[in-house]
Amino acid sequence: MGADYYKILQVDKNAKDDDLKKAYRKLAMKWHPDKNPNNKKEAEAKFKQISEAYDVLSDPQKRAVYDQLGEEGLKGQVPPPGAGGFGADPGSTTFRFNPRSADDIFSEFFGYSSPFGGMGDIGGAGSRAGPSGFSSMFGDHLFSSLRNAAGEGSNFPRKAAPLERTLPCSLEDLYKGTTKKMKISRDVTDSSGRPTTVEEILTIEIKPGWKKGTKITFPEKGLEQRGLPPSDLIFIIDEKPHSVFKRDGNDLIVTQKLSLMEALTGYTAQVTTLDGRTLTIPINNVISPTYEEVVKGEGMPIPKEPSKRGNLRIKFNIKFPSKLTPEQKAGLKKLIAPGS
Repeated sequence: MGADYYKILQVDKNAKDDDLKKAYRKLAMKWHPDKNPNNKKEAEAKFKQISEAYDVLSDPQKRAVYDQLGEEGLKGQVPPPGAGGFGADPGSTTFRFNPRSADDIFSEFFGYSSPFGGMGDIGGAGSRAGPSGFSSMFGDHLFSSLRNAAGEGSNFPRKAAPLERTLPCSLEDLYKGTTKKMKISRDVTDSSGRPTTVEEILTIEIKPGWKKGTKITFPEKGLEQRGLPPSDLIFIIDEKPHSVFKRDGNDLIVTQKLSLMEALTGYTAQVTTLDGRTLTIPINNVISPTYEEVVKGEGMPIPKEPSKRGNLRIKFNIKFPSKLTPEQKAGLKKLIAPGS
């Protein structure tokens, strides 16, 4: 029966090219011999199997032979299915299976024949060793950055560094949420290898309550670099200054001007919210320069709990009189004399 390449790559018989690539990336990272110093022999065997399975299934001709005749047929130099006039004599054209090395396939994906290629010798050890052709001197500690089998979050340069762009948003945009359309233009290489410019419109959904620094990633919409997939394009939310409100986390702060008389005798604050409502807030307390009125639930939406909001905090700028007449001073002393 031979090896079941579909089973080895953990894909089904209808797997497309993208499925095969994803499966190979995940399994090759998991079973790389240098990542498995405690079971190196098993890892080397599995790594070789994974590479061979990908090599066969990603090549339409090899895959067609394998699907019809299995591994033995593939390696027994059997003519491809449906090809007429193939003989067994040495002069005839036969299908020969020459598997590519595991190194070559790995470097095609990750840009290096060794995970830490280009580091040179460490401590005088040779930089290439072991049956897999990868340096066997790298210990587990160097692979601690490979957080999972797919290699996500690793230091592996699988693609060029992301392209980052600032996306300025008004406070109203971040309060209500909105959709922004961004036209991007990028240089790519077409199928014939010539450079060309592609224009595209990206749709960005801004969620209510998003903060400055929030990142929105569009995979592989950035710059192309030879030998690597296109980089990611990342938009970073920036918050434009607002004429009325300041933001403090999930809270909104507004400052109102009032006279000393209003501060002492009572004041009604009116605030127009970011979605156009008018709030009327009567304040009966004496308003000191440090006094703050808190209106619960009238701040920014909380992204993880959209039904909840922060608070609205009203601060006050009290206008003191620049001078008082002797009569006004006497009157005030009488009004606010101790014990009155």
